[in-house]
Amino acid sequence: MIGTLLINRYELLEKIGEGGMGTVYKAKCHLLNRFVAVKILKKELSNDEEYASRFKREATSIAKLSHPNIVNVHDVGADNNINFIVMEYINGKTLKQVIKENGKLNFEDTIDIVLQIAKALECAHKNNIIHRDIKPDNIMITDDKMVKVMDFGIAKVADAGTMTNSKNIMGTVHYFSPEQAKGNFVDFRTDIYSLGIVMYEMVTGKVPYDAESAITIAMMHIHEPVIPPKEIIADIPENINQVILRAMQKEPIKRYQTAREMAEILSVIKKNPNYKVILNNVLNDATKIRGTAIVSDIRNDFTTVMSQEEVSQKTIYKKDIGVVPVNEKANKNKKMMIIVAAIILILIVGALGKFLSKGTSTSTQAPIVKTTVPKADEKLSVTQKLAVDEKKFVPLLTGRTQDIAKKIVVDNGFLLGIVSNNYSNSIAKGLVISQSPVVNTSYEKGSKINLVISQGKKIIQVTQPQLKVGKYENKSKVIHEKRSKSNHSKD
Repeated sequence: MIGTLLINRYELLEKIGEGGMGTVYKAKCHLLNRFVAVKILKKELSNDEEYASRFKREATSIAKLSHPNIVNVHDVGADNNINFIVMEYINGKTLKQVIKENGKLNFEDTIDIVLQIAKALECAHKNNIIHRDIKPDNIMITDDKMVKVMDFGIAKVADAGTMTNSKNIMGTVHYFSPEQAKGNFVDFRTDIYSLGIVMYEMVTGKVPYDAESAITIAMMHIHEPVIPPKEIIADIPENINQVILRAMQKEPIKRYQTAREMAEILSVIKKNPNYKVILNNVLNDATKIRGTAIVSDIRNDFTTVMSQEEVSQKTIYKKDIGVVPVNEKANKNKKMMIIVAAIILILIVGALGKFLSKGTSTSTQAPIVKTTVPKADEKLSVTQKLAVDEKKFVPLLTGRTQDIAKKIVVDNGFLLGIVSNNYSNSIAKGLVISQSPVVNTSYEKGSKINLVISQGKKIIQVTQPQLKVGKYENKSKVIHEKRSKSNHSKD
């Protein structure tokens, strides 16, 4: 492709990058006599007419974005079945390169970079554009520490039908949101989750979820609780630790609801490093406080303080949140508790009656609720639902320390079973070699998970045999004397 002249204007000079969607070239715009970056869509994608037309339509929408932290898109076009996007050329490094060179970033730089990314996302989201592939490789850092978010190649113009296709899930697995991994409906909050992972990697030097296969990593996003960054790097400030954990909540409703909200918290921390961020923030008065309205989520304790004007703008989440008086919320909670208590009471009475009807001569064991797997079109009974709820996927524990593995086990509702030790040539001392049951096994809550901890490489001591020099000297002497006598006898 080097040397190709697109639409008689953009000359491709050198290849500077490649991704899942296409290849990026440094090019020269002969019309304006300047360097640009040209992204060429992969041939197999260009041959798909539906995809190519959607790519052009969405790329045109992205070209309308104008923000100092977003790489400008100058042009979108096609030439001889080559679909391309022309962007501003940036002199700098990707955030991925910066992390690799430094191991991890200091907290001041982390806040400054993430704050700029959040502002870029705020601009995109206001224009109804979801990036869907926020990762360090798609973030450029200039020499003067200016952040430029790029590669909106798989971005999506948000609408009521915004959904990733489970057969063709878009994005990068290490930075997936759980809803992307499931192939479910996605909205702006999927970018918030990915940004949380990027921030995690910046302060710890590694991604929160990693495994040999992409499917395993995707399952970890869905089921496995994240290890708090502070447990990996002890000196991470608690407020940064809490911001990351909030952004990475598996349920979108528990994350920051907008990029602006996250940016505002980061701005406060930047000005006041000692500012306390509380993950479960509960305000007692959900009416009005000094001209502000409290927007509270009924299903959890996260609370956002917003201005009166902002309340009307939060229509995209109107099904999830709303201004709820405390007494109304309390009434809903009471009703829910009554329903749950009634179900439990019915189950206890039913089980007790069944037990008593069999008489005291029968086994003293408590009755077991036997459930069958329902067909796709059947509804679960109450007992079946309870039985299903009693099972959970086993989290990945290999490669963790024993303390962290134990915490993950307990946090997932299981118990730590037998912990044994063994030698390993590949797993470092003190880390989990294997687990039983294995990861992603459907397992009953309260059951025990066994671990094998590495003792490191087995050191085999080799003892060298000692040579008895005197013995061999004497034997040599005897041989010499025999030869000497033999020679004399011949003479």
